[in-house]
Amino acid sequence: MRLCLVSSILLLSGWFSAGQSGSAGGDAAIRDVVKKYEESRNAPDANAVAALLTADSDQLVSSGEWRRGRDAVVRGAMASSRATGGKRTLTVESVRHLAADVVIADARYDLAGLAGGQERHMWSTFLLTHTPEGWRIAAIRNMLPAAAVPNAGR
Repeated sequence: MRLCLVSSILLLSGWFSAGQSGSAGGDAAIRDVVKKYEESRNAPDANAVAALLTADSDQLVSSGEWRRGRDAVVRGAMASSRATGGKRTLTVESVRHLAADVVIADARYDLAGLAGGQERHMWSTFLLTHTPEGWRIAAIRNMLPAAAVPNAGR
């Protein structure tokens, strides 16, 4: 009876925490994957980017281009790195565990030293899944904040 009660409490505590931010130790692995993605983009290293992605990964970039599948994501990422130059910095602001093997990580995405000396300040959302090989990126969404629309007398 006591074992049943303890088991029930443990199960319920896991269920209630599934949608919450994970522990610092658990989040470290997620932050590490995003850091490796940043580093492999800055290198640029197509093989390192590919190793971080699931086979069916996709990426929706701020221009509206939707890259579907690992090869398309890698090809597009490398083309973007070559075209824009500069340094990418991803700073994870939050990690949210949706399930034991599914996580969303939101990051500030800053690009400095771009061609023409420009900078871009965006957001990226990473959807990661836990595979037998460890955490892998299943989806990336990049967002370039737009200027606020003036209130038209509403």
